[in-house]
Amino acid sequence: MDSLISILRSIAQKAICKAFGNQGEWDTAIFACHNEKFGHYQCNAPLGLAKEFHSSPREIAKKIVEHWDSQYFSNIEIAGPGFINVTFSREFLSSQLNEVLVDPYLGATRDPFPEKIIVEFSSPNIAKELHVGHLRSTIIGDCIARLFEFFDRQVLRLNHVGDWGTQFGMLIAYLKKYCPAVIAGEENPELTSLDHWYKEAKKLFDKDAEFKKISHQEVVHLQSGEKEALRAWKIICDISRREFERIYSLLDIKILERGESYYNDLLPEIVAHLEKQGLITLSDGAKCLFLEGFANREGEPLPLIVQKSDGGYLYATTDLAAFYQRAQREKADRIIVVTDIGQTLHFQMVYAAALKAHLIDPQKTSFDHVTFGLVLGDEGKKLRTREGNTEKLMDLINQAMNYAEQLIRDRIPDIDPESLHEMGRVLGIDAIKYADLSSYRLKDYQFSYERMLKFEGNTAPFLLYSYVRIQGIKRKAEVSLEPIIKTAKISLEHPSEVLLGLHLRRFGEVINAFEKDLLPNRLADYLYNLAEKFNIFFRDCRVVGSVEQDQRLLLCELTAKILKTGLNILGLKVLNRM
Repeated sequence: MDSLISILRSIAQKAICKAFGNQGEWDTAIFACHNEKFGHYQCNAPLGLAKEFHSSPREIAKKIVEHWDSQYFSNIEIAGPGFINVTFSREFLSSQLNEVLVDPYLGATRDPFPEKIIVEFSSPNIAKELHVGHLRSTIIGDCIARLFEFFDRQVLRLNHVGDWGTQFGMLIAYLKKYCPAVIAGEENPELTSLDHWYKEAKKLFDKDAEFKKISHQEVVHLQSGEKEALRAWKIICDISRREFERIYSLLDIKILERGESYYNDLLPEIVAHLEKQGLITLSDGAKCLFLEGFANREGEPLPLIVQKSDGGYLYATTDLAAFYQRAQREKADRIIVVTDIGQTLHFQMVYAAALKAHLIDPQKTSFDHVTFGLVLGDEGKKLRTREGNTEKLMDLINQAMNYAEQLIRDRIPDIDPESLHEMGRVLGIDAIKYADLSSYRLKDYQFSYERMLKFEGNTAPFLLYSYVRIQGIKRKAEVSLEPIIKTAKISLEHPSEVLLGLHLRRFGEVINAFEKDLLPNRLADYLYNLAEKFNIFFRDCRVVGSVEQDQRLLLCELTAKILKTGLNILGLKVLNRM
């Protein structure tokens, strides 16, 4: 379906062409009105056209309105210096909602391109526990993947884990010396132990020259495919993977692990390709690219190192290989990488290098680096434990679920333990996700269990409760909706119905905008406003037992459908009682 804003742009374009001639594509400048009492949408084109035609905006607006196709509108008026405010008729909005009710995309427009999308997110390091720093990448990346899955795109979700490099030589050397039973496969430790051993190995690596030498030898063994080194590496990866999967399962995250090691065989080929293209400059024995527009604080050219003087490869080499593999072999139409904002410069340089080396064709494959700010604690500083350590993600999730269980127990004292646990899990995890996704991703946000689990305001509990309320109305009606959908139609009459109906019809606009800017808070804000408008409708319009019961039940059903769909795109589950 075309969105309301698309319909308006088409009407405005035709009206301007009739008034001033068909001189190509005019800027129609259509925007939603902030206050519906002035109109549903506003056309600001007269302000831009006034200079071109040496006339006042109001005179321009009058000429446009004279040619405006008025069949869908109850009011078209000129306001202020020359704005054209338009209000859709109730009949038109009602007919639109009846179409949305049976539309698989709920009023959104599905463009045929891009078809294949790769989303890289989460990307923790092997041998280290997931911490709060991985929260945003995991949740935002999953949300973006869900958005494109809603449109039936071919989505490849990739977990670019750090599973290769010097740290593995260091860890293998440590385990061989101090924990041989782990390497032999006789012990099956948790990731917590592995994380501790990694820290101990790092201490030894920094102060013990002999241990450092052995660690480097283990890296060489690993890179050359030596059997024992590879077996030790696989054991380390398996220990980490089990813990990662436990958290991903809890968060309902589906993701394919494709770590740095996946691209190993491509690295020599990438460097050779760069050399062949004359892009490599030697600097102290290291192979570098010097890209136009990148300089350090002193104004000196900033190198992108792709191979160290000892022959080792770096993150940049792996990321260049990933660009090549995803664009040339996977044939992705769009590549999206989700990381913290601190990696902005790195990806700017790597992408510039990929373009310069023709590893990716921007005409065939677009690239988005989706960045985000920090998660802050109560004092506005990086979220940490009382001991000053980085908050572990599992601890954070468990605490949210415990907090949610207590809230539910207070609201439903006689709830059985199994239901309590399940509702606490859904509410706790939903609250964490929504608090993150409802924040503007480019900014830091403050993490607060108390705030995110409130039943008032822009929170997950408020949205879930609105959904539960709709289910309650449907149960109270004691009717089957299937025959009603076939025989009845939505018909907006009361102002609160119109307000809700207009907002429901705008779901497609929001989703289509989200496709472009990849800002989840856009959808979160829409859903919050939807819940508020439904509550106004519920206050003002009786549903069960009213003359308008059937048509209002359909309005409730569409609200529930869009609310549930939107929450699902955000990665949230719904509850049927609270």
